[in-house]
Amino acid sequence: MTEPLFRRLALLGIGLVGSSIARVARERGGLADEVVANARTEATLARVRALGIADRTELDPTRAVEGADCVILCAPVGAYAALAQATAPHLAPGCILTDVGSTKQSVIRDVGPLVPEGVHFVPAHPLAGTEYSGPDAGFSTLFDGRWCLLTPPPGTDPDAVERVAEFWRRCGSMVSTMEPDHHDRVLAIVSHLPHLIAFTICGTADDLEGESRQEVLQFAASGFRDFTRIAASDPVMWRDVFLNNREALLEMLARFTEDAQAMARAVRWGDATYIEDRILRGRKIRQSLIELKQA
Repeated sequence: MTEPLFRRLALLGIGLVGSSIARVARERGGLADEVVANARTEATLARVRALGIADRTELDPTRAVEGADCVILCAPVGAYAALAQATAPHLAPGCILTDVGSTKQSVIRDVGPLVPEGVHFVPAHPLAGTEYSGPDAGFSTLFDGRWCLLTPPPGTDPDAVERVAEFWRRCGSMVSTMEPDHHDRVLAIVSHLPHLIAFTICGTADDLEGESRQEVLQFAASGFRDFTRIAASDPVMWRDVFLNNREALLEMLARFTEDAQAMARAVRWGDATYIEDRILRGRKIRQSLIELKQA
């Protein structure tokens, strides 16, 4: 059996991603001898205990991190600063502090200055998720065949980076390293903007007058249903993502708006060639995802 990477793993937040990590540790081994789960409410921790996915639960994050040689921030990114402020003095020397947040410049901004001397800070982002949240939502195969991007600040201990990379490989992920600003621009287009559009389309449908709104729901086609699946995602998590990747998201939204206006002009003036070209390009993107096994 593979020797566990860590003796004690503390998960600060035990929603979809945190509970999936806990399940990997429980079902496959190789991650940690002990998993400690922390959450904001006792009700969530009671559910974790009922599911049997952690060795210990702690409502106080400072108690959760005591003696841990790896701490993973699994809460919404807007909560990171407060969590880091509370737990930093309690992190053990040599501990690795990492995270799963969808924005990386904000994580480095909010957490980096609080990391004590002797603690290794390795920001990470597993590109895996569903629209569901909470400890019941997790599953041990969530990360299989998915990418995890590491964005270590300059000067980060290479051994610590490699241990985090190996952690995610053992979770089933492929691992790559990326600059934080580049990460945020890439994720703005492949994740954050699609969610913003989905929330907006569903909001537009919800604002329709009574009879039309009911018909939208009753006769929803597959395209609209796909948008509603995305729009069912956790509101606090996505609020924090939008606000903490503001610049890159607004840049991509502006580019999308220009392209949408160009498509609108093509529809208005009957430019069939332009319309068909855009559709074909969309098909190529989909085919590329299938070939990369990321569909």
